[in-house]
Amino acid sequence: MKEGTKRSIFRWIHIIFGIPIIGYIYDSPTDTPNYAWSIRYVLLPVLLISGLWMWKGHVVRRLISKRSANETTPMKTGQEFEA
Repeated sequence: MKEGTKRSIFRWIHIIFGIPIIGYIYDSPTDTPNYAWSIRYVLLPVLLISGLWMWKGHVVRRLISKRSANETTPMKTGQEFEA
């Protein structure tokens, strides 16, 4: 999958899951407890994760790729450097 497609998917997830928060903010206070659980434990974490991924996902991918590269190459000991 292309990087542009991934960004577009995360962007739309972020937008769609952000729409109910507008209702949570502008709805009457008597109706708010009816769906507060879904906002707190489903929508807000999805918004945070997708937003952070769009913001700093390139750093996470770089760290993961470095870690996998280090696992595939053998570690050099001090004896190998002396020769």
